[in-house]
Amino acid sequence: SLGNLSSLRVQHNPLSTVSPSALLPLVNLRRLSLRGGRLNGLGAVAAAVQGLAQLELLDLCENNLTTLGPGPPLPASLLTLQLCNNSLRELAGGSPEMLWHVKILDLSYNSISQAEAFIQLHLRNISLLHLMGNPLDVFRLLDISDIRPRSLDFSGLVLGAQGLDKVCRRLQGPQALRQLRLQRNGLKVLHCNALQSCPVLRELDLSWNRLQRVGCASRLLGKKQREELEVLTVEHNLLKKLPSCLGAQVLPRLYNISFRFNRILTVGPQAFAYAPALQVLWLNINSLVWLDRQALWGLRNLTELRLDNNLLTDLYGNSFIDLRSLRTLNLRNNHVSVLFPGVFQGLSELQTLDLGGNNLRHLTVQSLQGLPKLRRLYLDRNRLLEVSSTVFAPVQATLGVLDLRANNLQYISQWLRKPPPFRNLSSLYDLKLQAQQPYGLKMLPHYFFQGLVRLQRLSLSQNMLRAIPPDVFEDLGQLRSLALADSSNGMHDLPDGIFRNLGNLQFLDLENAGLHSLTLEVFGNLSRLQVLHLARNELKTFNDSVASQLSSLRYLDLRKCPLSCTCDNMWLKGWLNNSRVQVVYPYNYTCGSQHNAYIHSFDTHVCFLDLGLYLFAGTAPAVLLLLLVPVVYHRAYWRLKYHWYLLRCWVNQRWRREEKCYLYDSFVSYNSADESWVLQKLVPELEHGAFRLCLHHRDFQPGRSIIDNIVDAVYNSRKTVCVVSRSYLRSEWCSLEVQLASYRLLDERRDILVLVLLEDVGDAELSAYHRMRRVLLQRTYLRWPQDPAAQPLFWARLKRALRWGEGGEEEEEEGLGGGTGRTREEDKQM
Repeated sequence: SLGNLSSLRVQHNPLSTVSPSALLPLVNLRRLSLRGGRLNGLGAVAAAVQGLAQLELLDLCENNLTTLGPGPPLPASLLTLQLCNNSLRELAGGSPEMLWHVKILDLSYNSISQAEAFIQLHLRNISLLHLMGNPLDVFRLLDISDIRPRSLDFSGLVLGAQGLDKVCRRLQGPQALRQLRLQRNGLKVLHCNALQSCPVLRELDLSWNRLQRVGCASRLLGKKQREELEVLTVEHNLLKKLPSCLGAQVLPRLYNISFRFNRILTVGPQAFAYAPALQVLWLNINSLVWLDRQALWGLRNLTELRLDNNLLTDLYGNSFIDLRSLRTLNLRNNHVSVLFPGVFQGLSELQTLDLGGNNLRHLTVQSLQGLPKLRRLYLDRNRLLEVSSTVFAPVQATLGVLDLRANNLQYISQWLRKPPPFRNLSSLYDLKLQAQQPYGLKMLPHYFFQGLVRLQRLSLSQNMLRAIPPDVFEDLGQLRSLALADSSNGMHDLPDGIFRNLGNLQFLDLENAGLHSLTLEVFGNLSRLQVLHLARNELKTFNDSVASQLSSLRYLDLRKCPLSCTCDNMWLKGWLNNSRVQVVYPYNYTCGSQHNAYIHSFDTHVCFLDLGLYLFAGTAPAVLLLLLVPVVYHRAYWRLKYHWYLLRCWVNQRWRREEKCYLYDSFVSYNSADESWVLQKLVPELEHGAFRLCLHHRDFQPGRSIIDNIVDAVYNSRKTVCVVSRSYLRSEWCSLEVQLASYRLLDERRDILVLVLLEDVGDAELSAYHRMRRVLLQRTYLRWPQDPAAQPLFWARLKRALRWGEGGEEEEEEGLGGGTGRTREEDKQM
C-alpha cells in the first residue's frame, strides 16, 4: 500500500540480499538508499530495481560491493549512482550498457588502482565522476577511456603542482568550465598565474589542501578567468592571514568567497578589494582575533557576512559602514562583550543580526542604532542580566524575531519595577526566553508580555517557574505556539483562566510541568489546539470533559504519566484506539505503578456492574448484627461474663505452668535504716537455707543506672521481699521498687510479692502513702514478732512463701501463715 512513496531509506541495516519482488509495489519511488549494509554485488540490486521506472537516485555506499555484475541494466530513469566506500578493485561483471543513462557516478574511496578497469564501461554520457580515495593514475585513465576530462572531479587524486598544470591543459575547450574542484590534492603553494592555463572558470574549489598563503585571488588567474569567476572556496586549509589587496586586479563577477575552517588571525585593510561585486563572504570557523577597520571597505554589494566561531573581542565603529547592501551579519560564538556606539552604523538594509554565544552583559540605547530594517535579532547564550524597552527602541517598528535564550535574566517578584520590556515590539512574532541561567526566570511578573499583540511563538521552557499570574498572557491573542516544558521543580498546577485569551493557540508544550490535573477552567478555551505535550507529569486521569473541548486536537503525548486504571479513565481506552488524535505510543501506557498492567487492556466491565446487589449483600449482615447484639446483651449478659472469666482462668493457668529460670530466689527491697536487721538476721537465715538473695549494695552492677539495676533485680528474681518500716515508706527508691514489683504482679498474674512489716504501721500513717496502703490491703503480709519464741515460726512461713509456686502446684492463700490487714491480731498471737 505504499504506491505513492517517493523516498525510501533503509540505511545501516545488515542487509545482504534484496528480493527481486520486494520493491515492485513502489512504482513512484524516486530515491532509494541502502547505505551501510552488507550487499556483495550490484547485480542483485539491479534486478530488484529494474521495474522502478521513476527511480532517479540509488545509494549503495558503505556496503561490501566487490563486483558490478552480472545483472540486468539499471532503470533508464536512474541519473545518480553512489558506490562510495566499498571494496571495488575492478569493475568486472558490468555490461557496457549498465551505466548508459547514469549522469553522476560516485566511486570514491574504493580500491581501484588500474585504469584499464574502465575500458569495458561506456562512460561518455557521465557528467560527473568522483574518484577520490582511489590509488589511480588519472592521466592514464583519461588516455584509455572515453571519459571526458570535464566530467571528472579531480579532488583527492594527489595531482601536485605539476599535475595541476597538466589537468588545466586537458580541460581546455571553447566553452567555459562550470566548476573545478581541486580538493585534497596536497597543494601547499599557489604561485602567481598558477591557474592561468586552466579554461575559463565559474567556480573554483581549493578546499582540504595545505595552503598557507593565497594572496589575492586575481593574481592566480588569467585575464578571461578574472572576468568570469563567480565562486571561490578555500576551506579547510592552513591560511593565517588575508593580506591587503588594494590595487589588485578586479574580479567583476566574483560574488561568493568562503575561507572557512582555516587559521586566519587577521584580515588586512581592503583585503577583498579585488571583488567589488562580492555578495557572500564566509570567514567563519577561524581564529580571527582582529578585523581591520577597513578590511571590508568597498564591498557595497555584500548581502551575507559570516564571522561566527572566531575570537573577536572588540567591534569598532565604522567597521561595517561600507556594507550598504548587507542583509545578514553573523557574529555568533565570539568573545564580544561590549557593543560600542555606532558599530552597526551604515547597515541600513540589515535584516538578520546574530550575536549569540558572546559575553554581552548589558545593552544600551545606542547598541542597536543604525538598524532601521532589522527583523531578526539573536542574543542567545550571552550573559544579559536585564532587558529594557529602551534597548529595543531603534528596532521596535520592524523586529519580528528575538532570541534571548540561555541568558541570566531573573525575576523574584510578580510585579515589575520598570515598564514591561517588550511593550513597544508590536511587530514581534517569535520570542525565545527558555533556559535562563543558572536557575531560570523563577517568576513571570504581571503584564510581562504587554504590548506583544502579534506574537505567534513563545518559548519559556527550562525556567523553573514558581508562579505564573493568570493575566500574564492577556495580550497574546495571536499566539500560535507556547512552550512551558521542564518546569516541574517550581510550577505545579496552572492557575484558572491562564489561557482564556489564547483562542488561536495550536501548539502547547507542558512536558514535565508538574501538573496533577486537567480542568476546564484552564484548558476549556483552547478550541483550536492541535498539538498537546503532557509527558512526564503527575496526571492520573485525563478528563473526558477536557478532551471534548479540545475539538481540534490531532497529536497528544502522555508518556510517563502515572495514569490509573480506574473508571474515570474508562473512556480513554476507546479514545486511544478510535480517536482522530494521534497518541504517542498508545500501547505503552501502564496503570500507574503497575508496570505489568496497561490502559489499553484495562477490563472496563467492572465499571458497568450493578453495585446495588453487592452493597445490599455487604450491609445487610452488619445491620442484622447490630440488631442482635443488644438483645443478646440484655438476656445473657451475666452468663457470658461468667464464661469469659472461666476462660481467663484457664488461660492464666496455662501461662503459670511455664517455668522460667531465675538468677535469684528473691530480691530484698529495704531502706538503709533497716540494713542492720536485714544483714544480721534476714540474710544469714535465708542464705543458710539455700536461698539466693539479690541485695542492692552487693549485687547491683556498678556504674549502671540505678533504675535499670532495680528493674533487672525485680524481673530476674522469683519473688520480691519488701521490708516495710516507717523509713521504708518515706523512701522514694523503695516506693519505686514496690511499684515495679506491682507492675510485674499485674503483668504475670502471679503472687511474686512478699511483704514483711518490721514495725506496727497504722492506717492513719499509711494514708499518706496510698500506693503502699493499696498493696497492704490487697496482698498477704508477714509481721516480724518481737517475741523470740515466735521468730522460728516467722522464718518458716517466710521460707514457705518464697518456695510457693516452685513445684508448679498452687497452695491455698491461708497456708502462707501470714495475714492481711484485717487479721493483725492473729499475727500477734503467732
